[in-house]
Order: sequence, then structure tokens, then C-alpha cells
Amino acid sequence: MPKRRSSPSRPKARRVRRASKASTRRNPAISSPWRLRQSRGLQILELAPLAKLPWLIHGFSTRPGGSSALESENVLNLGFMEWDSRENVLANRRKFQSAVGASDFHLIPLKQIHSSILHPISAPPANPCIGDASATNRAGLLLAIQTADCVPILLVDPKKRAIAAIHAGWRGTQARITQKAVGRMQFQFDSKPSDLIAAIGPSIGPCCYEVAADFVTKFTAQFADAHEYFDEPRTGDEPNPLQWLNMKPPGHQPPPKNVRLDLRKANRAQLLAAGLHAQSIFVSDLCTACRTDLLFSHRREGPLSGRLMSVIGIRP
Repeated sequence: MPKRRSSPSRPKARRVRRASKASTRRNPAISSPWRLRQSRGLQILELAPLAKLPWLIHGFSTRPGGSSALESENVLNLGFMEWDSRENVLANRRKFQSAVGASDFHLIPLKQIHSSILHPISAPPANPCIGDASATNRAGLLLAIQTADCVPILLVDPKKRAIAAIHAGWRGTQARITQKAVGRMQFQFDSKPSDLIAAIGPSIGPCCYEVAADFVTKFTAQFADAHEYFDEPRTGDEPNPLQWLNMKPPGHQPPPKNVRLDLRKANRAQLLAAGLHAQSIFVSDLCTACRTDLLFSHRREGPLSGRLMSVIGIRP
């Protein structure tokens, strides 16, 4: 019997996917006023209204161009992950800081715990602060937030020259971390919410962020407009009028269908409630789960995902 020849279809398909991914990277769809700036071999996502401020540095990292090897590609992983070496991550961070023009800044990351804790930063801490937001009005400090689906938010007060960086997952969003950060800037720097500019960076979109139906109950208990954050305002407790058709006893029904949560909309609503003008809130429409050619997504990629970094600082 002649030997069975292996099909060449699999390697061909793999080549097509790589070519398609490379093409997407060369021409990613970025909506104005957002833009991708090429620097030091990296692609930095920026918001044009913030880039106009001469005293400010900011940037949202992207996936390509780093020193970390992940599934046959070199990526800019900026978080300490099990699959990556500490040396690679530190090299990536140096390269990213150089690309945003902040080589001489002190990088101020946080030990993020999905909380509503904010730290005012006046000097580089000996160890990363435990929390999910930071704020400062001191020059030379580069506030940093790490994400791989959660919502990164940068706040700027152009009049007081004060800034904040926020990490908002669903727990932090439910705990109103974004609204609390605006309040902290009012207290700490005498900022007026109406003066603030907010940049909500790439995160998982409502197209991909499925959560259990009981999330509706969790959020409606906190927010009067929570029904607007979900594609369907179901809680999972609704009676099933056709329950008798499946002939299953009580307690053995299939779990309720998941709903989709829009974390961007939820955090934008908090900014509006805090007093920011709608025209001063800018939301990136890049979905981390849809755009793994350009970004990282833990929801899509699992433990082999890297970490993005969103940074903001005041020039000396």
C-alpha cells in the first residue's frame, strides 16, 4: 500500500494567516482623533488633543516590535508573565519609554488588584503601590497602567497640570474607580471636572465581553443607568414560561444565557456623572479581543497573552 501523502493545506493556511496579520498591522483602522505614531520600531497609540499639550507625555503601547518571543513572533510584552523573562520585559519597558520620549522618567507601575484604590504620587516609591489608579502633578514621573482587556483611562487637567492613570476592570468599574479618581483630583490638585480631558484606551469591547447574567443585578444595584451597559437587561432570574417543555425538575434548568457588558460605556458614564464634558471624553474603539494583531487580550489568548501599558507624565 502506498504511503499516504500529507496534505499541504495546513502550512499554506498558516502562511495566509501570517500575511493577513502583517497586512492588518501595516494598515490598522484607527479612528480620529486617535493615531498610531511610529517610534523606535514601535507603534504608539496617541490621542491628538493630548499630543498637542507641550508639557505632557502619554501613550498606549501596542503588541508588535518587542524583545519577547511569543508563538513565533516578537512582541512588546510589558508585564512580568510566566512565559516571558524578566530581562525581556525590562528591555521592552526601556524601549517603550524611549519611544514615548520618556527615557529619563521614573516609571511608576502599580501592583493592580482590581480595586478602587488610588495613590497620589509625589516621588518614586521603593516598591509598586497596591491599587489601580495613580495621580500626580510632579514632573518626571511616568504613571503606568497594565491591561490585556480591562479599560485604561488617562486623565489630564490642562489648567492645573495634573494627571491620573486608571485601571478599570469590571470590579473597579462597579466600585466607581473612575468617578473616585476625578474626585481625588479635585481634592488633591483643586481640579475642576469641567476642565479635565479623558482618554479611554483600547479594551475589550461589548462585541466580545460576555459575562454571566447576574452581572446585570450587580450593576443595577449600583448604577441607575446600568441597563444601558448591557446588550440585554436580563438578570437570569426571569421565569421561563416554556420550562415545562424541557421536562426538567426545578434546580436542573440550563444556566441563563450570558449577556455582553460595555465597560467603556460604563466608565464614560462615570466621567459624565463626575462633571466632565462629553466633548472632552475620547474613547478608542479598538477591541483587544478583536485586534490581537495589534493588542493583547487575556480573554482571547489566555495565559499566553502579554500585557499592554498606558502611560502619562509631565515633562520637567
